[in-house]
Amino acid sequence: MTITYEWRGDVDNSALNKLHAEGFDHPVGQTDWRARLQGHSLGWVCAWEDDQLVGFVNVAWDGGVHAFVLDTVVAQRNRSNGVGVALVKAAAEGCRAAGCEWLHVDFEEHLRSFYFDACGFRETAAGLIAL
Repeated sequence: MTITYEWRGDVDNSALNKLHAEGFDHPVGQTDWRARLQGHSLGWVCAWEDDQLVGFVNVAWDGGVHAFVLDTVVAQRNRSNGVGVALVKAAAEGCRAAGCEWLHVDFEEHLRSFYFDACGFRETAAGLIAL
């Protein structure tokens, strides 16, 4: 199995909607990912196994030095083999190359060891308002 990673890779809406639904356990949507990414993201990373999308992470930003990891997702069959970590690493490299100084992430408790231990994020104080 050879996985390749592509910063700002070509996104197929259908494939990403299917991967997102699998990863976040919801019905397949009709999100126009291309428009969303082009309008709001610094970049994104696609993980490919041959020609199949098996991983994705979106990186939003403030237009300055702060970038934000969103929507990290890996196909079920490709989990626990380093794909997620490689996605985040490629995202960090893309952010660094764009001049960002900080990469933020917000996550659910069950992902704590992934982001802190495997990806190298450190814990900070943060706040959240549910809207």
